[in-house]
Amino acid sequence: MKQLKFLIPAIVLVIASCVSQKDYIADSDFNYSGNFKRYKTFGFVNNPFPDSTAYFTAIERTISSRLGSQGFRLQDEKPDLLINYKIFTDEVKYRGYDQPNFDFWLQRKPEIVELTEEQEKENREKDEHYNRVKYTENNGLLVIFVIDNKKGNTIWQGYTAAYFDLFSPDVSTELTKATYRVMDQFRVLTRN
Repeated sequence: MKQLKFLIPAIVLVIASCVSQKDYIADSDFNYSGNFKRYKTFGFVNNPFPDSTAYFTAIERTISSRLGSQGFRLQDEKPDLLINYKIFTDEVKYRGYDQPNFDFWLQRKPEIVELTEEQEKENREKDEHYNRVKYTENNGLLVIFVIDNKKGNTIWQGYTAAYFDLFSPDVSTELTKATYRVMDQFRVLTRN
């Protein structure tokens, strides 16, 4: 009976903690012409409002930490990759793509490939196509774009549908969690 006294509150506490946490479900898609094994440095697209809010800092700190742990170096002058992000606070229609598993595709791809866009299309494997997926049922969205700085193309985008109350005292924590979940989809390692 004594064990039951302690067990019931413990179960209630575990259930309450699970219910109160948001679980961000992230997805991503990529450009087949990206030379993911070649990139070594990254930088951020300049924010036109650099001192505007703390949540920009939370997002950039999380991205920098994540990419740093994968071997990328932050570089202000001419980085290989430019990172940009956008927070949508209202319902938004967004288009993504259903593609082969990113990790599997990276393993198959040769080390460095410099092809024209036309050559790249000719050399695609039969499963390398862009099947559009429309995301419409959401109350907001965090999107992170990874851009090949040399070519000027978006080579990867990750996103999670979620509502972010930008006036909440917990917004930095929530954005950090969501950003981490999105960046967890970008599993590219580099050797510097």
